[in-house]
Amino acid sequence: MNNFLNLRQVQRLPRGVVAKISHNIRAFSAQASAEEEIVVPKRIHRGPTDILKALAATVGRDPTAAHYKYHDDPFLIPGSNIGKRSFAMAQESGRKAARWIRQTDRQWFNHIVADPPVEAFLPQIVYDENSQVTEENLKQTIENVQVADAILVYNLLEKNKIELSEKTKMDFLQLICFFNAEDTLDEEWLEERWFRQGMQSQDRRRRTWKDGDLAENIFNSLETKTSEAYCAIIRGMTKFYQTQKAFALYQEALEKNIELDTTTYNYLIGISSLMKESPELQLDMCMEFLKTMKQQNVAPNLGTLNAVLQICSSLKNSKIAQQSALRTLAEFKNIGIEPSLASWYYVLITFCKERGPVSHVLVDILNEISGKSFEIRDQKDIFFFVTAMDICRNHLNDKDIAKRVDKLLHTANNYNLIGDAYKESVYYRNYVGLMADTEPIEDFMETYNRLVPNIYTPEPGIMQEVLKAVERAAAIEHIPLLWSHMVIFDYASRDQMVSKLVQIMVDNAPHPEVLHHANLPEQFNRVASEIWEKLIDLSEKRPDHFRWSGPVLGDLLFLFCRGKNFENAEKVFKKINKCENEMIGEPRPDALESFGNYCIAEKQPSLAISVLQFCVENGYPEGKKLAENLTKNLTLDEMQGIKVRSLLGQSVPQ
Repeated sequence: MNNFLNLRQVQRLPRGVVAKISHNIRAFSAQASAEEEIVVPKRIHRGPTDILKALAATVGRDPTAAHYKYHDDPFLIPGSNIGKRSFAMAQESGRKAARWIRQTDRQWFNHIVADPPVEAFLPQIVYDENSQVTEENLKQTIENVQVADAILVYNLLEKNKIELSEKTKMDFLQLICFFNAEDTLDEEWLEERWFRQGMQSQDRRRRTWKDGDLAENIFNSLETKTSEAYCAIIRGMTKFYQTQKAFALYQEALEKNIELDTTTYNYLIGISSLMKESPELQLDMCMEFLKTMKQQNVAPNLGTLNAVLQICSSLKNSKIAQQSALRTLAEFKNIGIEPSLASWYYVLITFCKERGPVSHVLVDILNEISGKSFEIRDQKDIFFFVTAMDICRNHLNDKDIAKRVDKLLHTANNYNLIGDAYKESVYYRNYVGLMADTEPIEDFMETYNRLVPNIYTPEPGIMQEVLKAVERAAAIEHIPLLWSHMVIFDYASRDQMVSKLVQIMVDNAPHPEVLHHANLPEQFNRVASEIWEKLIDLSEKRPDHFRWSGPVLGDLLFLFCRGKNFENAEKVFKKINKCENEMIGEPRPDALESFGNYCIAEKQPSLAISVLQFCVENGYPEGKKLAENLTKNLTLDEMQGIKVRSLLGQSVPQ
């Protein structure tokens, strides 16, 4: 029964009843308002991309899909490392070309594509020796980090004797000190930056500071050299390893009672290992910097911790290095400074030396940080995961610890700290290589299929490890997949890899029921045919550099015989017969015997006699058995009989 009255029913009620109902409703509403208090929550500040981040968090990474920067077309998605790099760089090169056209032919691009205008969409201002510039132009180039343009504008201002404010001059000094008066790569070119970083050595320490250049001239021209000026010039010199001048300026600042900031001290601590030779002197110098900071009431920070740990990791005396690192971690923890991933990276390289004793410090670190989400707080944070995985494989050889590291990498947004393209490749090289050596083949192939080829393209060495893992487990059902990947990765021309693949197919012949169930004979025949076609193509394209391999030809011959592919088997044997004196190594005798018997079954006596002749000339004992089978199962004409008897003598039955 409906408990509510509609409007028509209310109108039919007496006035007194209606008034009583209205009074009850007001009384109920007042009681509800008194009991329930509405609390308006505080406003949460949202960024312009927070909604996109929330939506992205609901969707995980699809390992079967290629990276979003590649075209969503299976025929256009690159598979090899070279292909991925070339595709990404070519795409970015197209954007560079578009920007160049917009910059050089700016008169044709007067339309406004956004309101209000976005400066990044507009052509940059071009400065030359005849430009009329002001201090505002210099400020703009400094703000946009246009180092070369800023230097040109500054020189024009100096030429025109235009006075600059102390703040502008200091900003300019900081700019050229930080970049060593050289233009840096635009942040817009993500792919070039991504691949270029991988080409740089992580420990490349050589002096690149420009002595006597603009930065030093500006610093010397300052009438009042403030703490900010000393900090800028010392940071620049230490960053580009002009250690002697940097230390001299540091001592000059101390003599003048000029206080330096924490970042400057961090830079100075970082070059302690370059200024002293023995570990004891390096630590003493580091301690002197820390004592000076305490005297000047300069508070240390995470950069200070990492600078000290970096010095500890570079000490040649392992015992002193490890003790100093642990003591440093404890002292900084007492003052409330938590380590970053860079801190743990320095601890790893301090304890896990290549030729040192096995250390399980990585386990202790994982116990401390597992399940946590990290953001980049230090430039060296991106070295942690690649170093940890390298230690898992080459130092500990422990797959369980490697899985813990990989789980941490894929926690929250930690994958952003994988580093550049080179570090990502090294990380997965060690991970996949370790899993191939230690995991059961089915578990390993599950990992392999999850990562390859869209996330990781195995290098030739790792692909060899994968083939060895398949060979150990006799899991030849994975051979067709691996061959297709070898073709995608441009490894089909690598002799050792192809030789290992065909050897596995020949040596690991499973039970006939398994072959029938998995449809492997047809697949093996297809793989062998594709390998043969690839070899023929290579021999035609690179005749001067290509050498036929006897073992590979023998294995292919054996596979074609087993796969009942007489046409290809005949082609392979003719190639063996023709290139007998040119190929590297010898084909397997049982393959020749198998093909000889196949010729007999196919009623091809002439071809069988050619096989017999090859066996006899190379001293294979299988020749006698083949001759007996030939004379027993085929009727030879007079010339063929004479040929067989001349090869093996009159002992052969006629």
